[in-house]
Amino acid sequence: MTLSIPDFSRARVLVVGDVMLDRYLFGGTSRISPEAPVPVVHIRNNEDRAGGAANVAINLARLGVQTTLMGVVGDDDEAAALKSAMENSKVECRFSTVNDWPTITKTRVQSRGQQLIRLDREEPVPAGSDALTRALVERLPEVDAVVLSDYGKGSLADVADMIAACRKAGVPVYVDPKGNDFDKYRGATLITPNQGEFDAIAGVADSDEDMVARARDMLTRLELTGLLVTRSEKGMLLIDRDDEPLFLSTRAREVFDVTGAGDTVIATLAGALAAGCDTVTAAGLSNLAAGLVVGKIGVASVTPSELRVALHRRGQGGRGLVSEVELKPLVDEAHSRGERVIMTNGCFDVLHAGHVAYLEEAKSLGDRLIVAINDDDSVRRLKGESRPVNALEDRMLVLAGLASVDWVVPFAEDTPERLIALALPDVLVKGGDYKAGEIAGARDVLENGGEVRVLAFREGQSSSRIIDKLRE
Repeated sequence: MTLSIPDFSRARVLVVGDVMLDRYLFGGTSRISPEAPVPVVHIRNNEDRAGGAANVAINLARLGVQTTLMGVVGDDDEAAALKSAMENSKVECRFSTVNDWPTITKTRVQSRGQQLIRLDREEPVPAGSDALTRALVERLPEVDAVVLSDYGKGSLADVADMIAACRKAGVPVYVDPKGNDFDKYRGATLITPNQGEFDAIAGVADSDEDMVARARDMLTRLELTGLLVTRSEKGMLLIDRDDEPLFLSTRAREVFDVTGAGDTVIATLAGALAAGCDTVTAAGLSNLAAGLVVGKIGVASVTPSELRVALHRRGQGGRGLVSEVELKPLVDEAHSRGERVIMTNGCFDVLHAGHVAYLEEAKSLGDRLIVAINDDDSVRRLKGESRPVNALEDRMLVLAGLASVDWVVPFAEDTPERLIALALPDVLVKGGDYKAGEIAGARDVLENGGEVRVLAFREGQSSSRIIDKLRE
């Protein structure tokens, strides 16, 4: 299967469903409580993230899709945090607010990359979700697709009416189902149950052929156009009404957290279909996105840039473009072979001789060179709206072609500090007139026993100067 990334920005998707706030508390553990046999977690920082249907919307927006979210919240601080997260992610928010009812909140305590406990604050969504149905109907003329994200909390009590409204308007509707009653999703365009949900409805299959037969029966009985069963490490099964069944395998990778992986699947699927992809391509991109997101902590999302990188397999010797998810295992493998890992970063918008010399000098300090590169959005924030001249994928491919460079990995933040803390190279390198302590990620590297080096750039050579000369 040959995959390509569509122009997600032309797609308009409406998400309706159970919204919730995922609250994360991060800290270290070094002792057991004297009061009970439980670890004591010293909380160092906390983070609020959108969960449930809100995470589906975040995933769509991160892909560049024009996204609107509808759901039910309380009149409380948690709802305000959710609204802020939506605004920061450029999601149009149309919440229905219920007084004297708490916004669904799930608090997770994380330490050393592991979730220690989850604390849920929730009550069933009050009856009367017909308000969401009315709001959905009003918005249908303005969207290309609808996603119904069902977490079983009650926001989609009128899901059958919602689906009927979408069908009447000729708008495709994609459902992430919940529970043991799939009849309520009858008439949807496509549903995305996981293996457990599928087995609970269709029964456990004893072979791939049997699973296909059970899936086709479900497709027919529920009057669906398509069915996508997510199968964890086994990948996915796509059943389309007009095509042969398709089993999609997943790439082996280290799994850190499966939280929200289903949200990523249906968001990528709906976004790709709304952007004009066929069902097979959309399912393939969803499978790719799911493989990336399970390598991140907590509910997470992927960007078109990450998808593009993932489409480029590493070449001979394990060199080339890599994703953030792949980076740490590669570094660990290098260390197990006794190799010394070097890391640097930059925009590398217009590659010139100064860059080449700098990267060759960096590589001379060890055995493997990682180049972390700013994605297009972060370049614009750093350099202005006229930059970058070259898109991320092109910049990465050029860097990967240099003999000195082993791995090229993108990052979306203004600095690669988080990525450096993940990789923990033996040597962190930066060009210019920096002091070692001023370099992003230096503290993590030094605390890990590594070193930080500052290399001089060639005088008179810069991407900005080249661009200015071309514009004269």
